[in-house]
Amino acid sequence: MKTLKKIPWWGYLAGIVYFILQYSVYRLGDFLSRVLGTIDNAWCPKIPFIDDMIPVVAVFSVIYVFSYVFWICGPIAVSLTKRSNFYNYIIGLSIAYAVGFLFFTFLPSYMDRVAEGLMTDMGFSGPFGQLLATIYAADGSDMAFNLFPSYHCLISLYCYLGVRKQEEISRGFRVYSLVMAILICMSTVFTKQHYALDIVGGLSISIICYIIVNRWNPGKKMAEKKGLN
Repeated sequence: MKTLKKIPWWGYLAGIVYFILQYSVYRLGDFLSRVLGTIDNAWCPKIPFIDDMIPVVAVFSVIYVFSYVFWICGPIAVSLTKRSNFYNYIIGLSIAYAVGFLFFTFLPSYMDRVAEGLMTDMGFSGPFGQLLATIYAADGSDMAFNLFPSYHCLISLYCYLGVRKQEEISRGFRVYSLVMAILICMSTVFTKQHYALDIVGGLSISIICYIIVNRWNPGKKMAEKKGLN
């Protein structure tokens, strides 16, 4: 990938802004669901014969936390591509955020960690287990809400889609982005932060928004209007 010196300022800005935005939207959706009372009818996206077979693998807590760094780097990397691609990326990711927000607000989901047997000492030993316990404590403790769609999966896939087939980005970084997106999706279920259906929801929203925006291609018009590529 191109050197850090060639990264435009708006790439850094987008990385920081969209990192803050994803957290803000997630928390706002949770807040509004409580104000509106929709959280009282929260649904559980668990598919027992799938999710009960997935074990807790505490080491994936490292990948789960690292995803936040990956998300900041996503817009930064895309800023090295054509301006039209960068605009499409920002628009598509914004729409994906909005769709997730609607689910969090009006169709909130939940996981009962006590019922899942996750709040015992099992799996909390060692540094990875302690990190996992910290993640749970910071995310509702006994009860986790707004699992569907998984923002971890939605955003991570979009980070890859933004650099996919972009000649300005090295093949090595594109492969790295794909591998990281896959590992982050795996981490959501191996840390028991999400159910399998949450992954499907996050990936589906990401792919649909990417396809729609790139066929609509507003970035091309915006770039041409500004006399850019």
